Amino acid sequence: MNTVELITKKRDGRVLTEAEIEYLVKGYTAGDIPDYQMSAFLMAVYFNGMTKDETVALTQIMRDSGDVVDLSAIDGIKVDKHSTGGVGDKTTLIVGPVAAACGVPIAKMSGRGLGFTGGTVDKLEAIPGYKTSISEQEFMDQVNDKGISVIGQTGHIAPADKKIYALRDVTATVENLSLITASIMSKKLAAGSDAILLDVKCGSGAFMKSQKDAEKLAELMVEIGKADGKETMAMITDMEQPLGNAIGNTLEVQEAIDVLKNCGPKDITELCIALAGMMIYLGKKADTPEEGMQKAQRALEDGSALEKFRDLIEGQGGDTAIIDNYALMPQAEFKLDLEAWDDGYIASMDAMKFGLASQHTGAGRERKEDEIDMSAGIVLAKKIGDTVAAGDVICSIYGNDMKKIQKSLEEVRNAVRIGIKKPEKVDLIKKIVK
Repeated sequence: MNTVELITKKRDGRVLTEAEIEYLVKGYTAGDIPDYQMSAFLMAVYFNGMTKDETVALTQIMRDSGDVVDLSAIDGIKVDKHSTGGVGDKTTLIVGPVAAACGVPIAKMSGRGLGFTGGTVDKLEAIPGYKTSISEQEFMDQVNDKGISVIGQTGHIAPADKKIYALRDVTATVENLSLITASIMSKKLAAGSDAILLDVKCGSGAFMKSQKDAEKLAELMVEIGKADGKETMAMITDMEQPLGNAIGNTLEVQEAIDVLKNCGPKDITELCIALAGMMIYLGKKADTPEEGMQKAQRALEDGSALEKFRDLIEGQGGDTAIIDNYALMPQAEFKLDLEAWDDGYIASMDAMKFGLASQHTGAGRERKEDEIDMSAGIVLAKKIGDTVAAGDVICSIYGNDMKKIQKSLEEVRNAVRIGIKKPEKVDLIKKIVK
C-alpha cells in the first residue's frame, strides 16, 4: 500500500478498508510512517469523518496494538467505568469502593491528568505510600482478596493510541467523534473488563460542549463496546460547572472521603450513587439500575463503602490514617479567597476556566513531564444558583507559589458571573444510553 494514496483517499472523503487502516496504524506505531504523514491523515479524518465501520476497525486495530488484559483469573463480572473528563471529577475514588462494597469486583487501570483534567492516578499518589504500580499477579490477587484495585495504566495497553493521541494533541485534531471513540474504547476493550459504564460529560468543562454531540459520542461508544461482546452503557452528565467543590489532588481525595463518609457535596454524591448503581446492575448484583442505586446508597450509609476504600489504600501500601486525618496528605502553604463583588445569585461558573485556573496553581500539567503540586487547587464555597452578598467567599485558591495563586485568582474571577435572577436548575444526569 501507499501512504500518500491513502491520505488522498480520505482527503477526498472516500471510505478506507480495514486493511488500509491497519496499514496506517501499524506503520505509524512502528515508526515506518512519519509524523507529517500521519498528521495529514488525521486532519483528513477530522474534516471528513469516518463511517461506523471505519471507526470500529480503527478501534479494534488500536486495541490489538498492545496487550489485551485477561482478567479471567478474577472471580465475578468485572465492570469498568470511564469518564470522558471533567473538572473536579473524582468519581472513580468513590464509585469503585461503593460498587466493590456491593460485590462487584473492581479491577481498574487509570491514567494521569494532562491539561485541565485531573488523573485518578495523580489523586491516589497524594496518599502517602500508595503504590499505583504493582505486578499483574498482585493486581489480580488484591481484587480477589479485597474486591478492588486501582493502578496506573501500563505502557503496553493500546500503544498506538498513546502515540496517535500525542500527535492529535499538537495538531488540533482531538475533537473528532471517531478519533475520540477509538482512543477511549481501544483502551477500555484492552483493559479486560466484562462490562463498561461510560460517563460522557457535556458542557463548558467537557470535550463535548453540547448534549447532542455528547449523545452521538455515547451512542457510538456503546455500539462499539457491544460489538466487542461487552455489555456497555453510558450516562450523559452535566459539566457546566465543576463537579463537587474540590479541584486538585489532595483536595479531591479529601472530598471523595467526605462522600464515602456520607457527608459530601450533594451533586457529586448524587452522580456517584447513580454511576455506582449502574455498575452494580451491570455486575449482576442488582436486577435493575434502580435497585443498584438503592444498594449504593446503603453502602454509603452503613460505612461499607468507606471500609472498601480503606482496603484499597491498605492493599497498595498507602497510609489509611489519612481517612481520619487529612493533614497527613500534602498541604498548601498559601490560600487566597475570591470574594463576591455584588449581591445576587451565582449565575454561571465556567468549568473550563476553573480547570485551567486550578492547573495554573500547579495542580495540573501543561506538559506530560511537568511535576504536580499535590496540595494545590481550588475549593468552591458557592455553586450555580446559590445566593451571595458582597464580601462572601465564592472559592478559595490553594498552593505553594503566591504568584501562581494570584494569577489563578484573576482567572476564576473571570469564570464567575453574578446575576440578579436565580438561574434555572440544570439536571446533573441528562440521559442514559444503552
